[in-house]
Amino acid sequence: MIRRILLGLAGLIVVVVAGLAIYLAVAPPELLRVADGYAAKIVCSNVFIANRDANEVLAVDVQAPGNPVLKLIGVALDKTAGTVTARMLGFVAPQTAVARAGLGCTLMPDGRAAAVAAAPAPTPVSGTPWQEAPDAKVAAVVADAGLAGPGVRAIVVVKAGQIVGESYASGFDATTPLLGWSMTKTVNVMLLGRAILDGKLGLDDTGLFPEWTDGRKDIRLRDLTAMASGLGFNEDYGDVSDVNRMLFLSPDMAGFAASQPLAGKPGSVFNYSSGTGIMLARLWMDRVGAGAPDYPKIALFEPLGIASAVIEADEAGTLVGSSYMYATARDWARLGQFLAQDGVWNGQRLLPEGFVKLMQTSNGLPGGYSQMQTWLEPDAGLPADSFWMEGHDGQSVTVIPSAQLVVVRMGLTPSDLGYSAVPLVKAVLAGG
Repeated sequence: MIRRILLGLAGLIVVVVAGLAIYLAVAPPELLRVADGYAAKIVCSNVFIANRDANEVLAVDVQAPGNPVLKLIGVALDKTAGTVTARMLGFVAPQTAVARAGLGCTLMPDGRAAAVAAAPAPTPVSGTPWQEAPDAKVAAVVADAGLAGPGVRAIVVVKAGQIVGESYASGFDATTPLLGWSMTKTVNVMLLGRAILDGKLGLDDTGLFPEWTDGRKDIRLRDLTAMASGLGFNEDYGDVSDVNRMLFLSPDMAGFAASQPLAGKPGSVFNYSSGTGIMLARLWMDRVGAGAPDYPKIALFEPLGIASAVIEADEAGTLVGSSYMYATARDWARLGQFLAQDGVWNGQRLLPEGFVKLMQTSNGLPGGYSQMQTWLEPDAGLPADSFWMEGHDGQSVTVIPSAQLVVVRMGLTPSDLGYSAVPLVKAVLAGG
């Protein structure tokens, strides 16, 4: 009798486990799809852009958020095909990212590998070397582990247009492209500024997307750049939120972002949104037209002599202007120097008059954000004209035009560690 009961229980367990396995294989929860998408994308980009080891990236970068479910992910790398596929438990919720020359990696939530691989790549850019004037005091500051913070990968300090100090963690150097995360938003808005200078669009434009026939038709371009569109968007990375659905489950990220409903009056509420960065990219790309994939090179990177920069695209071909730009720390510094020079390079104005000033001017709403895709910290005790490019996991470019200073700090430093680059910048100011 007991034996029959035990056999019955064993059979029931087998049925339940088999049923669960089938369920996970056929209809995996969104959380698992997001996790695999994140892993595939991060590993692919770091292997094919930064030439890093896939296993190291999986063990270090992918695990950085600390979610235990990420430990269940394995990846399969095919260097010949240029793909990385991530699977939970070896079979659940597979997601694949594919590498393309000049465009980094693209995640393929609906598996359209052929269409993505066929997209044209931008042409290469020739880099320009920096002038260097090493400063022993600055070198001591950037070598201070307490100021550099946990997980630091690169620091570059530029004074009066010259590199005066830099340092790199083991495994990284001046040639390693590093992910800027949301610092990409500021670069993306520079490209928007170039398109405005070229007469392609204006900050007071409305009716920005054809489907915006309701209250969204009144959203101005400047409302988007100030993160005050009024659109609802959940930027919480710790859950299956709007930002995670957009980045890891949506083939058309701009379409996903533009489909969000109004949650407030345009121009009246600050809501930080990566969806905004994607929409801005779609807008300037549409206005530029057929040459859009090459526009970052022609409009910005080539004039500045930036060779390492790669802005990745989604399946629909939109550059992911919210999150996915890789560049060396030195090239991130060059972008900061460009802003410190008010958008002028080698005597040529590349951004409209007053455009950089909007990056230094509050959007007028609580939250510490500017009118043009940068962060402000008025209580940081730094010069009043200071502003920041900032990104997930501790990326920052501090720009202080009055001090002719740019400080780049790159790393893998989750926000819960509480790191701020402000003490580093203050020490550079005091020592330099």
